[in-house]
Amino acid sequence: MQKNLSIVILAAGLGTRMKSRKAKVLHQAGGLTLVEHVVNSALAITAPERVVVVIGHQAEEVRNAVGGRGVRFAVQANQKGTGDALAVCRDVVPDQHGLLVVLYGDCPLLSVETLETLIAHHRGSGAAATVITTMLEDPSGYGRSIVSAAGYVEAIVEHKVATPEQRAVRQINSGIYCFNAELLWKHLSEIQSNPVSNEFYLTDIVEILNRAGYNVSALLHTDANELMGINTRVELAMVDRIFRDRKVKQLMLDGVTVQSTETVIVDPFVRAGMDSLIDPFAQLLGKTSIGENCRIGSGAIVRDSQLADGVEIAPYTLITSSVIGAGATIGPFARLRQDNHVGANAHIGNFVELKKTTLGPGAKAGHLAYLGDSIIGAGANIGAGTITCNYDGAAKHRTAIGDRAFVGSNATLVAPIEIGSGSYVAAGSVITENVPEDALALGRSRQVNKEGWVKKRGKKG
Repeated sequence: MQKNLSIVILAAGLGTRMKSRKAKVLHQAGGLTLVEHVVNSALAITAPERVVVVIGHQAEEVRNAVGGRGVRFAVQANQKGTGDALAVCRDVVPDQHGLLVVLYGDCPLLSVETLETLIAHHRGSGAAATVITTMLEDPSGYGRSIVSAAGYVEAIVEHKVATPEQRAVRQINSGIYCFNAELLWKHLSEIQSNPVSNEFYLTDIVEILNRAGYNVSALLHTDANELMGINTRVELAMVDRIFRDRKVKQLMLDGVTVQSTETVIVDPFVRAGMDSLIDPFAQLLGKTSIGENCRIGSGAIVRDSQLADGVEIAPYTLITSSVIGAGATIGPFARLRQDNHVGANAHIGNFVELKKTTLGPGAKAGHLAYLGDSIIGAGANIGAGTITCNYDGAAKHRTAIGDRAFVGSNATLVAPIEIGSGSYVAAGSVITENVPEDALALGRSRQVNKEGWVKKRGKKG
C-alpha cells in the first residue's frame, strides 16, 4: 500500500455515445461494472478512505455499485468538465498533501502494476505532475502530448485546435495523472472555462504548472489497450472479451481444461480446481467455486454456487446460490433456483427444479419434479412428476421427506407435511397428511372399469 496517496475516480458522466439511459460506468465488462474494476485497482494500492469517487448521473446507482468497499464520494451536480469534477473533491479528499492520482471510471483495464509504475516514476521525477501517455497509429480525435526531449510535457493540445505539425504527433494524453497534491490544489482554481463548451478541462493544468515554473513529466506506456476508455458498446464488447480471455487463461494455467475458450464466460472471482473440465458455452458467474475433477457441461450456467470435488453438471443446467456435495450429478436441463444444498453423490435429473431444498447424500430425483422448501433425507427416491405443493396462496410451507423414503411417480405432496423414513408413497397419490415411518401411503381413488361403456354411448370402440 502506498503512503500519503489519495485517488480520485471521475465517474459522474452519462456517456452519450453509449446510446444508453444507463450511466456509462454502470455498464458491465468482465463480470463487473466499469467503475468497480477501477475502484478495485485503486484499493489495491491505497486505503478505502483515501479513494474518492466523483458521482453525478445516476449517483445513487453508482454509489450502490461500489459503496460497500468503504470509499468516499463527491457529487458533481452539474457536469462542467474534468477540472470542475476534481474541484468538487477538495473538501472530501482526506489529505491536501502527499500524492493524488486521477483515474476515470470508464477505464477498467488499467492495471495495478501500471499505477504503481506511475507513482514510482512520479516520485523519482521531481515533477509537479506526471501524465501517462501512449502512442497510437491513428491518434485522430485524441489530445496530443507535446513532450520535450527531456521527457517533460510542454502542452496537451486537443485535436480540433492542433496545427498540422501537432496533429502529426502520435503521442496522446491518457488523462491519467499523478500530482503533488499541494501544488494541484494551489493551482486548480486557475483553470478557466472553455469559451466554446463552458467546461473546465483538467488538461489546462499542464500549461498552468509550466507557467508557474514546474515540470510535468510524461510516462510513456507501451500498451495503448490498457488505457482504453469505453465510449461505445463496440469498445465495451472488446474490453469484455479481454477480461474473459485473461480469466480463462488463468484457469487453464491453474490446471483446468477449458474447451472452445472463445465461447466460455467466466467472471473474475470464480475459482476452479485442478482437472476440472469446462465444456463449450458454459457460464461460471459471480463468486462460484468449483472443486477438483468436476465437469461443467455445455450451456450450463452456474452463479454464486459452491461445487465440491467430482461434481458433474450436465448440459443446459441452471444453478444459482446453491451448494453441491462431492460426486453429485445434476442435469441435463435441471434448474436449482436458490438456497439449495445437494448432498454427496446425490442425483438430480432432467427437468427437475429445486428451490430452498436440501437433498441428502445419495438421494435421487431423476425426472420432471418440483421440490420447493423441502428437506429430503439421505438415500430417498423422488419419482418422476412429483411436486411439493409449498404455497397456499398466502404463505410457503415445508415438506420433510425422511431417509430412504420412496415417493412414487406423479405424487403430489401438500405442505406442510412429513413423509417418514423408509416409507413409501404410491404413484399418483395426493398426500395431505403425515406418513409414519415404514408405512405405505395411498392417496388416490380406487380404479373402476366400466365394461361396454363406449358401446352404450353409441360410439364405436
